[in-house]
Amino acid sequence: MKLEDIKNICVVGAGNMGHQIALQAAICGYKVKCSDVNADTLKKADAFVDSYLPGRVEKGRLTAEQARQARANIEFVDSLKKAVHDADFVIEAATEVLSLKRKIFADLDHLAPKHAILATNSSAIVSSKIADATQRQDKVVNMHFFNPALVMKLVEVVKGAHVSDETADVTMALSKDLQKVPVLLKKEVDGFLLNRIFAAISKEAMWLLEMGVAEVEDIDNACVYGAGHPMGPFRLNDLTGLDLSYIMRMEKFRETGNPADLPSPRLVEHYMKGEFGEKTGQGWYSYSGK
Repeated sequence: MKLEDIKNICVVGAGNMGHQIALQAAICGYKVKCSDVNADTLKKADAFVDSYLPGRVEKGRLTAEQARQARANIEFVDSLKKAVHDADFVIEAATEVLSLKRKIFADLDHLAPKHAILATNSSAIVSSKIADATQRQDKVVNMHFFNPALVMKLVEVVKGAHVSDETADVTMALSKDLQKVPVLLKKEVDGFLLNRIFAAISKEAMWLLEMGVAEVEDIDNACVYGAGHPMGPFRLNDLTGLDLSYIMRMEKFRETGNPADLPSPRLVEHYMKGEFGEKTGQGWYSYSGK
């Protein structure tokens, strides 16, 4: 397969990452179907598109015709079969739980055309843990977008030992065509590139907080005004979602059984209260005024 063979894209999962990836592809001229099992999530995703595109026109980022075409290119459906039956490239953006992803990929392998590449947007689960749920292991690859997917340029493409050169090349080319800057990992490693770097920073920041060395805002300010980061680790966590961090840490613990991999007590406290960050109005910071 070559880039020019990709006409139809399916995105599985219409949550924050999924619907933004789908909309980016639609803006770039691809026909996109985005599916989800949750009707409310699909409704919210559809409403987001209707509000986002006119805003881009008002700001001069898109012409009225480009917005109209993007709106025509994207469709939200509740049937995975309908979403994927004619897909040339599939991007899974479901919850970071390995068993769920393996079930989705087994279904995709049965429902998608044989030529279709099946990519996972997972930020933590390497595709070799998913690929053997399919009969097309050479076409299963990590294609990791960053949140918010409509804004962030980086995409990590991970070429595990099972991934063919063709699959990696096409995924890199598609990323560029989606106006992203892809980086290629030549082998699988937990956390990929950027999250490994961020994980080291976040782990140390959490230790400083838990030990009472400094508070959240002071740790963030040290990273921003000392290291030149655009935002500190706690503010970034509020943006990406404390719920995602909790789920990823728990999934890691289930894999290793190492208590050191458990989420920190303060993160657990926020998670149990439903304080997931900006999207809930409360996380490490309060957003009640927004």
